[in-house]
Amino acid sequence: MLGSRIQQSSHRPWPLPSGPWTMAQQWCDLLFAHWPIPAAAMRAFVPPALKLDTYDGQAWIGVVPFHMRNVRPRALPAVPWLSHFAELNVRTYVTAADGSRPGVWFFSLDAANPVAVMLARRFFMLPYFNAAMDVRTVSDAVYYTSRRTHTGAAPAHFMARYRPTGPVYHAAQGTLEQWLTERYALYTIDRRGRPVIGEIDHVPWPLQPAEAEIEINDIVGASGLGLPDSPPLLHFARRLDVHIWPIKRVTTG
Repeated sequence: MLGSRIQQSSHRPWPLPSGPWTMAQQWCDLLFAHWPIPAAAMRAFVPPALKLDTYDGQAWIGVVPFHMRNVRPRALPAVPWLSHFAELNVRTYVTAADGSRPGVWFFSLDAANPVAVMLARRFFMLPYFNAAMDVRTVSDAVYYTSRRTHTGAAPAHFMARYRPTGPVYHAAQGTLEQWLTERYALYTIDRRGRPVIGEIDHVPWPLQPAEAEIEINDIVGASGLGLPDSPPLLHFARRLDVHIWPIKRVTTG
């Protein structure tokens, strides 16, 4: 499988990692909802060891509801009670300190799987939170609700209905939608305060235009951030197969 992926890696901004991937996932019925945020306001929420990434000088925040399927370690099968669950992310965009390897910085990741939350917090040092979540599909519309239940965490709720409104396409090189979605790394901070990177790989996003009715969205406010009054930029993806590599220290130069 990895060999075939190597043959399809020309869309990536840098080569695939040299070692084997360790985790496979499918991301399904996913909505990208993005809002512009002034870069000066966003900078305070991103660790100094990372560079805030901007598009035409503008930072962006994304709320991304979806559900995972077939989450599994390399060489092991998916386990139904552990491998399928809903997830809701709040994110912005960063690079390494030298401006290389554009990736994602997560403010929060809510998930409806306590085991997955525990493992991700321990081994990936990501801000995962337990949540009670429900995802239902009626015709082509996705009905999504999330309520954070994590002990000691700030309350956070999200409720939306969303659906695709057009055919599948790939974002053109250099466009805002390509900049927002084609990210092949996540960043976090280890227990010593050092930046670490987890690389991922997938084919280009099979995007569709989308519409959404977001009834409750205080998931962003739970991280201390605010959203503008303008409507979000919306994109939908039905499914994406993803491979993930182990996290490692960020090196530059």
